[in-house]
Amino acid sequence: MDPKQIIEKIREKQSNIKSVIFVGCGASKADLYPAKYFLDENAKNLRTNHFTANEFNYATPAAVDDTAIVITASLGGNTPETVQATAKAKELGAHVISLTRSVGSPIANNANYVIYHRFAESYSAKLEKMGYALELAVEILNQYEGYEYYKDMKTGFSKIFDLADKAAKSAIVDAKKFAQEYKDAPIIYVMSSGATHEVAYSTSICLMMEMQWINSGTFHSGEFFHGPFEIVDRDVPFILLMNDGRTRKIDSRALTFLQRFKAKTTVVDALDYGLSSVVPKTVVDYFNPMLITAVFRVYAEELSYARQHALTKRRYMWKLEY
Repeated sequence: MDPKQIIEKIREKQSNIKSVIFVGCGASKADLYPAKYFLDENAKNLRTNHFTANEFNYATPAAVDDTAIVITASLGGNTPETVQATAKAKELGAHVISLTRSVGSPIANNANYVIYHRFAESYSAKLEKMGYALELAVEILNQYEGYEYYKDMKTGFSKIFDLADKAAKSAIVDAKKFAQEYKDAPIIYVMSSGATHEVAYSTSICLMMEMQWINSGTFHSGEFFHGPFEIVDRDVPFILLMNDGRTRKIDSRALTFLQRFKAKTTVVDALDYGLSSVVPKTVVDYFNPMLITAVFRVYAEELSYARQHALTKRRYMWKLEY
């Protein structure tokens, strides 16, 4: 069942949806953020929330009932906190949609509706979870309130995956340069804005801290001048994930400051990879995170090769009870 059909089924049962709540952990939580951002920007009546799963479990919002759609995500389908959140939302009467790659997994068994996505097959496959979440958000808005740029979003979805694969392949040379320059960095800061804000977050906590054991911090580009810019100095390492669209000026302002004080700065810019040449400008903001995710995965892979530290290497995760 595709996103449009799922929301049609929910609408047949409940014509009065008040809340859309996104729940996940780590990278899966971040993958849900563009969908939440889209609804925040465009919905006039729907209330949206975005939770790490155990926050949802221990401090469950009162809005979780039959007027709520809860969208949960777990790559392997067995993240304990998210499995519990999925079951809890269903018990409270919400219409629960889960995104996972694993057929028959615990999260799939606890949901009302399941969308299975790919991951390892290609760089674009790694975007499917984020893409399906965004498609669900678009369908919710269009079916419950109407959305002026629905066709433009459909055009974007038809183009973004091919563009992402091409962009990832074209990024190898720059990624190798990045890896050599950053392989010995003791700490790396990551920032972005708009729909890409939590791509910066997952880059920091997952790709850097979890997968490379590199100290890292992340913040919104708009918050850069409200504290974080005080640590800028020559050769301090930064990654700026730069958006094509309405928040570009926020990223540009941060970049100007980094360059002014000669910080070690790597920019991954959606504009450089032709996003607005294939996606309508009316909706380009919402596709930045997908393109940038694909490109930066290449950067992370090259960094792992340069450091001789596989992205799959762990000290604690999957090895201890915690």
